[in-house]
Amino acid sequence: MTIEMQAMQVFAPAKINLSLKILSRRDDGFHEIETLIARISLCDEIKIDKDDTKDGIEFRCDDPSVPQGDDNLAVRAARAFFAATKFKPAILIELKKQIPHGAGLGGGSSDAATTLLALNQLFDANLTREELAKLGATAGSDVPFFIFESTAICRGRGELVTPIQLPEKLSILLLKPAFAVPTEWAYSRWQDSREIPGVPYAAQQFADRTFVNDLERPVFEKFVFLAQLKMWLLRQPEVGAALMSGSGSTVFAVMRSNADVDLIAKRAKSELDAELWTCACETIG
Repeated sequence: MTIEMQAMQVFAPAKINLSLKILSRRDDGFHEIETLIARISLCDEIKIDKDDTKDGIEFRCDDPSVPQGDDNLAVRAARAFFAATKFKPAILIELKKQIPHGAGLGGGSSDAATTLLALNQLFDANLTREELAKLGATAGSDVPFFIFESTAICRGRGELVTPIQLPEKLSILLLKPAFAVPTEWAYSRWQDSREIPGVPYAAQQFADRTFVNDLERPVFEKFVFLAQLKMWLLRQPEVGAALMSGSGSTVFAVMRSNADVDLIAKRAKSELDAELWTCACETIG
C-alpha cells in the first residue's frame, strides 16, 4: 500500500554571481548575458500542504514586504506547474523568508524553483529538470538555474544552464544596506552608464576564479554607497575578492582562509553603517 505524501518542507538557497558579463541588448528587451552563479548556505524555508478540500493556491509569508498572489514568483511557478500537468490546484504554500528582498541574491527565483521541485515530488508528476526549467523560465530568468541544484554557467537571458562543479567551497560575507536595487532598472541603465573615477571595476583573480560584474557600473553611479562598500572590503586584509551580486544591493566578500568573518561584519557596521544587514555563509555545490 502506498501512502500519498500530503506535505513537504524544503529549503530554497540564495545565490551569488561570481561573475556577470553583459554581452548585448536583445530584441526582446532582455540582455544577452554570461554569468557564473553559485548557491549559498543562506536559505528560505518553504512548506507546501496538499489539501483536496481547498481550491486553488493559497500563499502565506511571514514577511509583509514580499509580493502576494500572482506578483509572487513561487505562486506564478505553481500556476505554471498546474497548467502543464492538469493536476487540481489545491495547495497552501507557507514561506519563511531569510533571504532579503531586492538584494541580488535570487530569493524570489529560488522560492519559485524550489516550489516547482517540491510540487513535482508531491504530485508524482515525474517532470524532468529540463521540463521544470522551461516552466520556471516563464516565472523569471534566474529560476532555471535553481532547478538544476548546482553551480552553473548561465547564458542567454539566464535560462540556458550548464551545471559545473566548483573545486572548493568559498567562505562568503554578505553585506546589504537598507535599500534595494530594482533589477530591471539596473539593466536598463547599463548601456549609458559610466565608471566613477577611482572605483575598481576590473576583474579580480582569487581562489582560481575571476570575479567581475558588469552591472556595477550602472548601479554604482546612482548608489555610490555600494561602491564605497566594495572599496572598503577590498582594503581589509582578510578579504580575497569583493563584488556586487547580480543587480545588488548586496555586496559580498570572498574571505581568505581562517579569516574571522564575524569580526569583519562588526567592523563594517561600526565603520560604514550600523544598519547594514550582514550574513556569514559559504558556497554549496
